Amino acid sequence: MSVFVISDLHLALQVEKPMDIFGGAWNDHVNRIQERWLDLIGPEDHVILPGDMSWGLKLEEAMADLNWIEALPGTKYMVKGNHDLWWTSLSKLTKLFETIHFIQNVSYEGPDFIVGGTRGWICPGSEGFTQADRKIYERELGRLKLSLEDMERKDPQHQKLRIGVLHFPPTNERLMDSEFMELFERYGVSKVVYGHLHGKDAYKNGFQGMKNHVEYILTSCDRLECTPLRIL
Repeated sequence: MSVFVISDLHLALQVEKPMDIFGGAWNDHVNRIQERWLDLIGPEDHVILPGDMSWGLKLEEAMADLNWIEALPGTKYMVKGNHDLWWTSLSKLTKLFETIHFIQNVSYEGPDFIVGGTRGWICPGSEGFTQADRKIYERELGRLKLSLEDMERKDPQHQKLRIGVLHFPPTNERLMDSEFMELFERYGVSKVVYGHLHGKDAYKNGFQGMKNHVEYILTSCDRLECTPLRIL
């Protein structure tokens, strides 16, 4: 059993949203993801998906993309990205799929790990950060806290590796500490995976590496060259 992660698949199997207009990293990216997923991942493995899965605006438009993910091997754990406008009620989503778990205010246990998280948002200190951003940021902090509290209830002895998931980076572009990071530290999370950042100039805008015993990993599809990253 292994745990893999890859974010920002930006699938568009049912809508007109080609990704190859963004350059070579996105050329034929759907087939490349599928090929490498099948090479690396078996039905006993687990895959974390930190948001921006489908360009569909409504669930009906995203179903082809979600069914594509469902058909791939492994158990999947997904948080919402800023482009996942199709995301509807959890009660509806969880009835549709056998292998996809949707993380919102809850956590999920694997054999020797436990995963929780939320979408996140741009952090205070970001260029152009507004009062409207502050409201969304604080709401996402609350959702992350609920997910991590659920993690604590399920694993009070900290026997499992704790994995945190965001879509947005956990810092601003100046890599300043945030309350997201404080929550991950407080609840004993060992690894945090996130996405959202695309292109070489943007990768540096999210903290990567170890800080206060937490490892932060950028997992955008283009950053990983369409190859799911094994983290456990």
